[in-house]
Amino acid sequence: MLRRTLALVGGVLVLILLVWGVRGCLNARKESAIKDYATDSAELLSESKKDGDGLFTLLSGDGGTDQATAIINQLNGYRTSSASRVDRAEALDVPGDLNGAQDQLLDVLELRAQGLAEITDALQVALGDQDRREGSDEVAKQMQVFLASDIVDTQLFRRELFDVLRDEGLSAPGLPGKGFVPDIEWLQPDFVADQVNALRTGTGGGGDAAPGLHGNGIAGVSLGGVALGPGGSATVQLSGDLAFEIQVQNQGENTENDVTVSVTVGDGGDADEQEETIDTIAAGELKTVTIPLTKQPATGQQVPITVEVKPVAGEQKTDNNTQESSVIFTR
Repeated sequence: MLRRTLALVGGVLVLILLVWGVRGCLNARKESAIKDYATDSAELLSESKKDGDGLFTLLSGDGGTDQATAIINQLNGYRTSSASRVDRAEALDVPGDLNGAQDQLLDVLELRAQGLAEITDALQVALGDQDRREGSDEVAKQMQVFLASDIVDTQLFRRELFDVLRDEGLSAPGLPGKGFVPDIEWLQPDFVADQVNALRTGTGGGGDAAPGLHGNGIAGVSLGGVALGPGGSATVQLSGDLAFEIQVQNQGENTENDVTVSVTVGDGGDADEQEETIDTIAAGELKTVTIPLTKQPATGQQVPITVEVKPVAGEQKTDNNTQESSVIFTR
């Protein structure tokens, strides 16, 4: 009787262990599937952002009638890659918890593919001699499509993805810090028309730098009131409203416009980069740029911080455009 009881107890224990083992395997598979989806979707959005950066760089370029064919060829490349990206997104292995996020990801990529296709066709018209205004107007319309894709991305897709990741105790992937549309001026039809006209006539790209000394430098960096010195280390307590305060000084002889200031927290694939733009800064002027800490960094260890003021046209000396330091974040 005792042996039967022991055998029965042993069988029950084995069954319990098997159930736990199966459940553990299922949970591990679920977490792995969610992480894979997050990584793959982040890769698609990063590739899409690179195409967007290329598009707006192209639209801001010198242009000219002799460049029209090259411009259209480059746009056709973006059109093809964006359409392929939609196909790749449709083929993703989507965990059940992320079906809603998947629908939103497809919306983002399809909107961008549509916009790139329409802009390619419109610029073929706008860069020609006939119906230039019609082509320019169509380019401006597609900026609203790109803006819609940014709203779906940041307000719907990311929110749903991050909710699932948080519920599973998983970290978020590295997603592009800025939207597809780089600046609100691209939403203004007159501005777009001017850019397209400059692209057609070869007067784009801002021309050559004005005579005289050009250049900006970093005059000081702080985070939450704690100064960050070049090559130094500091300790900063995490809070909900931490922000970098970056002092930028125009050290040249000319007023500079659209000066980009960026902060990178961390390194490698987990790094988070944010940037802001100084609209205009006069010669000798000192301006402060505020960039919030948007992604919670690791605590209790040295986290590299890189601050950069992007060089402007005609800038020769750039050794004071970058500052590297490190921060130990605490709670």
